[in-house]
Order: sequence, then structure tokens, then C-alpha cells
Amino acid sequence: MTDYVIPEPEPKEIDEKLSIELRHMADNAVLRGHPSGDEKCENCRYYLEPYNDLSYCWHPKLRILVGANWWCQWWETTPEDAT
Repeated sequence: MTDYVIPEPEPKEIDEKLSIELRHMADNAVLRGHPSGDEKCENCRYYLEPYNDLSYCWHPKLRILVGANWWCQWWETTPEDAT
């Protein structure tokens, strides 16, 4: 048995940098943690796995992990919904 103690987590410089980048992205993209009416990531064409609560958004201006109930200004209907 070792005496190694797991240190308390502390944000690193990269964490702070990514947090700032995400904050700017959210401000610029009107990325919100709630739907806009019936529009939400879950039913957007760029939401990679609509059957999951969290999935990758493959929109060229985002490309991040998002929640199913989130929404952004680049929301688009899925091709099968577009008739």
C-alpha cells in the first residue's frame, strides 16, 4: 500500500484559458443552456447523437460538447424535418 495522497484539484492555466474561450464562444454564438421554443440542440441537424443528453455539436463555428436542451443561433432543422 502506498502513502500517495491524491491532491485537491486546482484549475490549471489551460483550464482558465478554455473557460475564457468558452465564455466568449457562448457570448458570440448566443449559446444558451435552455431551448428557444421548440428549437434545441437535440433536434438540430448538427447535434451528432440526438438520443443522448450530451452530444457533440459539429457546427463549424462550435464543435463542442453540448446538452440536448441547449440552443444557439445556428440552430437548423434536421433534413428529415425539412419538407
